[in-house]
Amino acid sequence: MTNDPPIAVMDAECAVCSWGARVIHRIDRQGDIRIAPIQSATGAALMRANGLDPADPDTWLFIENGTVWRDFDALIRVGQRSGGWGRVFALLRVLPRPARNWLYRRVARNRYAVFGRGDMCALPDPAFRARLLP
Repeated sequence: MTNDPPIAVMDAECAVCSWGARVIHRIDRQGDIRIAPIQSATGAALMRANGLDPADPDTWLFIENGTVWRDFDALIRVGQRSGGWGRVFALLRVLPRPARNWLYRRVARNRYAVFGRGDMCALPDPAFRARLLP
């Protein structure tokens, strides 16, 4: 186990990911989850360390105590860890893992076309910005 804070690694230019980052900010009662945009040096390094291409961000990661979760499994873990309304994300478990992975890939590949682009790094909330890693 490590004492490093948990980190969510996600695409800062994706509107869905920007929304997800704001949800993490709201539901993380302990306030210790950090967010590493894939476009940052930290986020890109974490993607590469996990065998992923930061230039092709079709996934996101949640890293806690040396364990790495991806995609919907990452979302489920964030919800479990955060408690409260975050536990709603555990409902994704009703889908078998292959179905969850298939659904995630479909959303990820079409996220800009369907949901547009966002910029989580431009959000003005100072408490949220304090979570962002360079």
